[in-house]
Amino acid sequence: MKKIWNKIKKYCLDFKNDPKKKLLKIKKRIKDYFHNNLLFVIYVITCVVNSTLLRFFTLHTVENYLSIKPILADTAIVVLVGAFGYLIKPKKRFIYFMTFDIFFTAICMINSIYYTFYTSFASVSMLSLAQFIAPVGDAVVENVLQIKDLVYLWGPICLFFVHWKLKKRNYYEHNLSFKRRKTQTFKHLILGAVLITIFTLTLTPLEIGRFAKQWNREYIVMKFGIYTYQMNDVVKSIEPKVSSLFGLDNAMKSFHEYFEERDTSQKTNEYTNVFEGKNIIGIHAESMQSFPIGMTFNGQEVTPTLNKLVSEGLYFDNFYSQVSVGTSSDTELTLSTSLMPTHSGTAFVSYFDREYISIPKLLKEKGYYTFSMHANNADFWNRRTMHESLGYDRFYSKKDFEVTKENTIGLGLSDKEFFKQVIPKLQDIKEKGQPFYGTFIMLTNHTPFSDVDKYGEFDVDIKETITNENGETEVISHPYMEGTKLGNYLKSVHYADAALGQFLEDLEANGLLENTVIVLYGDHDARLPKNDYVRLYNYDTTTDSVLSKDDPNYIDFDSYQYELNRKVPLIIWTPEHEYTGTVHDVMGMYDVMPTLGNMFGFYNPYQLGHDIFDIKENNIVVFPNGNWVTNKVYYNSQQEEYLPLGSEVISEEYIKQCDEYAESLLYTSNNIIVYDLIRLERESEEVRAESEKGS
Repeated sequence: MKKIWNKIKKYCLDFKNDPKKKLLKIKKRIKDYFHNNLLFVIYVITCVVNSTLLRFFTLHTVENYLSIKPILADTAIVVLVGAFGYLIKPKKRFIYFMTFDIFFTAICMINSIYYTFYTSFASVSMLSLAQFIAPVGDAVVENVLQIKDLVYLWGPICLFFVHWKLKKRNYYEHNLSFKRRKTQTFKHLILGAVLITIFTLTLTPLEIGRFAKQWNREYIVMKFGIYTYQMNDVVKSIEPKVSSLFGLDNAMKSFHEYFEERDTSQKTNEYTNVFEGKNIIGIHAESMQSFPIGMTFNGQEVTPTLNKLVSEGLYFDNFYSQVSVGTSSDTELTLSTSLMPTHSGTAFVSYFDREYISIPKLLKEKGYYTFSMHANNADFWNRRTMHESLGYDRFYSKKDFEVTKENTIGLGLSDKEFFKQVIPKLQDIKEKGQPFYGTFIMLTNHTPFSDVDKYGEFDVDIKETITNENGETEVISHPYMEGTKLGNYLKSVHYADAALGQFLEDLEANGLLENTVIVLYGDHDARLPKNDYVRLYNYDTTTDSVLSKDDPNYIDFDSYQYELNRKVPLIIWTPEHEYTGTVHDVMGMYDVMPTLGNMFGFYNPYQLGHDIFDIKENNIVVFPNGNWVTNKVYYNSQQEEYLPLGSEVISEEYIKQCDEYAESLLYTSNNIIVYDLIRLERESEEVRAESEKGS
């Protein structure tokens, strides 16, 4: 240390005595460094530029564009990895740098593609889910892959070009001794360590806390860079394997504190036990969003069946799905257990062996027969195993249905054929003489919404009757949404709605609606392009294009509107139309279990949601990425910005309280699943009971 300090003092003295000479020396050293380390420099530049491009393409905030922190972090990691390349002889060093350049490029490309579909960043825990990506591969190519996802390839190409030029100049002929190469490695490791130190000193306690918990991926990438995020993700992804060794005590402690502070007493209201003992038909409506409800094209309703159910039942028009990477399976988990998706991987695949308190289990205790039906492969999303864990008596999968080429649309058996084949199975179940709870998972209305020729006739254009110069009337058509992904989605929705209509008619015709409640919910949004929504709400028939932003009729559809538009329907309907009306209070998928529990007479002491008829306007919906919404405000935790949803002034204290609530809820939910806390808590209760009994 004293030696280094003496060198610094000598350097300062020399600079003071002859600054011009010293500047020339510095210039020469920089020039020599770039000349002698050109391959390393290009490797670092390409990897860091790619990570910066990824953030620019995904996180559209001024703070992200101006942030130096993630660049420091990414540069440090790239330098530290590259430093070991100097241990290799120059002629083979290119292979080392190219290997890691391709590796870092792949990280950027995968995350770029992933973010387009999930609005989040990829996790290595998703490797276990690769088998579930293949069946929707066409959707990825058609709906997700974009030109920007290929831009990152410039890095390896540039590195190869530089290598080719250097090779022609016999750049690699000069071979340093191994001792000199070790010195080069050490110097670059020191450089990487300095960069990490500088970066670490800039971090705030909030940033460190969020990094440790890893649930807010966008925030971590924005503050720490994509490479640091990915390294941290590896650690978090192996957490289930070591959960029994580390963190269990803290998880159990926070679990007890959370539920001790929460009011878990059962409440009663005007809906308490109103449906107790009745059959439940749960309709899991694939990718069904709320915005098509009530929409018409040329006087024809997009969703006539849903419109009817809305007018005759209880409709929750401010209802949100809360899915993460597990999409449909996440909805099944959250609806059934009132828990949130896990931070890494999915519960259905990674945590199927945990103990859950679920709707099927609680209804079985009340004498119900519980089952689920889905005409897809039973192992897709590991449903065969997980539905058993959730307490279903039986899972009817693809093997229980007659699936042919003729009755297939998209990923499998068409919804109309599915519901048609369901009826005799449901009749057999009814003959058991027990009340039943069944979940029917639809399939046709699934991305990429490309089988338009099988959806039936439904035009999403604008037809206009005009009188021509000869005084004759004629109908002209304006394309409007024809040929767009959103337009194809609306055609698919119209088909799914017709399938639902047929199902309800068949249920009634076969006496299966008697003493039965229909609970229909959209499982998640369809992840449609924002530009298609802009066209939907701002179409100009005179120009067949979108209105100018300067036009007074232009409707601004920004990222906040896109998020709020992801609402899905929740409808509770009975054939007697006993309970009707629209509930406007914000509600999430984790509120379904407590709301239905109040109506049907079951209760989960560890539910994270609330009975909407109890909490009403005070509810908050937390999303897996840390965003949240209330009746008053939508909060984006990545940007730390919010959008007021009314005229009320939002205080910073309100934002802080809600954000702390969201963070605590996500942390608790993840711990419950990862550490299997419900099982451990029940085992502890049994031990205590035995001990008290013995004493």
